[in-house]
Amino acid sequence: MHLADPEAPIYVAGHRGLVGRAVVRALERAGYRDLRLRTHAELDLCDYDAVRRFFDRERPRFVVLAAAKVGGILANATYPADFLAENLAIILNVMRAAHEGGVGAHGRLVFLGSSCIYPRDAPQPMREEHLLTGVLEATNEPYAVAKIAGVKLAEAYHRQHGDDGVSLMTTNLYGPGDNFDLQSSHVLPALIRKFHEAKRAGARTVELWGTGTPRREFLHAEDLADAVRFTLELPEDRLRAAAPDGLLNVGTGEDLTIRELALLVRGVVGSEAELTFDPAKPDGTPRKLLDTSRMEALGWRARTPLPDGVAATYRWFLDHAAETPVAA
Repeated sequence: MHLADPEAPIYVAGHRGLVGRAVVRALERAGYRDLRLRTHAELDLCDYDAVRRFFDRERPRFVVLAAAKVGGILANATYPADFLAENLAIILNVMRAAHEGGVGAHGRLVFLGSSCIYPRDAPQPMREEHLLTGVLEATNEPYAVAKIAGVKLAEAYHRQHGDDGVSLMTTNLYGPGDNFDLQSSHVLPALIRKFHEAKRAGARTVELWGTGTPRREFLHAEDLADAVRFTLELPEDRLRAAAPDGLLNVGTGEDLTIRELALLVRGVVGSEAELTFDPAKPDGTPRKLLDTSRMEALGWRARTPLPDGVAATYRWFLDHAAETPVAA
């Protein structure tokens, strides 16, 4: 089964987040008119009874599971139990209700994961086959374990019941609408905030965690949203031919060091602050670059160059978040 009917009901879980908003925009641009959306206040995804009632009432044919508790190294280190428990609950409840509601038999579920599911020392670039072949990076292990459980649950529903479920593993995401809070944000929006504050204050230096040597890959949220739309529209035989396990990496195929990223962001912001690094703070995984050959074989590639994406994200920040108080 694949998405072809513009009137097909589609549930986007997590539509208020960075990715979910982009997915909604991408589906609306493609002409899909029946999007079923609920805020956390309207539907607590950690409450299975509430989730099941929603599926019984709304009967979505397609589901995009973008809802998750997310954060950077500091947030993961501070709240490991929350990251594991809440993400496991969301995944189990939505996938179970989707299965019981017939989504897997009559439509498709797209689960959004993360490149952190792969081992810390996986060969680079990381292929889908590298899953569960080594030890995870300790700084985001709880989140990674939950996302691995989601991948395996979607695969298990397919193996046992024939459900049509796909897992998209994404690299580091960014874009307009990102979280710029220094206590909970990921590295790219945090850099935008730091250099903006340094420029405004006339600061001479900006200190970054770690050594600046880890390499990271960054994908614009609008590109991921397009990949979701593309995946929903793929015929199942083509999809399974490329990904028998239902697992697809989504990235750009290009990476850079954190130092290089910081210099790029500094240039976009227009700050003159010098970079300093605190090697006592964790670097995280040395390198995370995704092999995207499966998606490319299906006909999809990312389109947004990183400098253009950072510039657009900074413009959004100036319009919407620049005066938001910085977390202490």
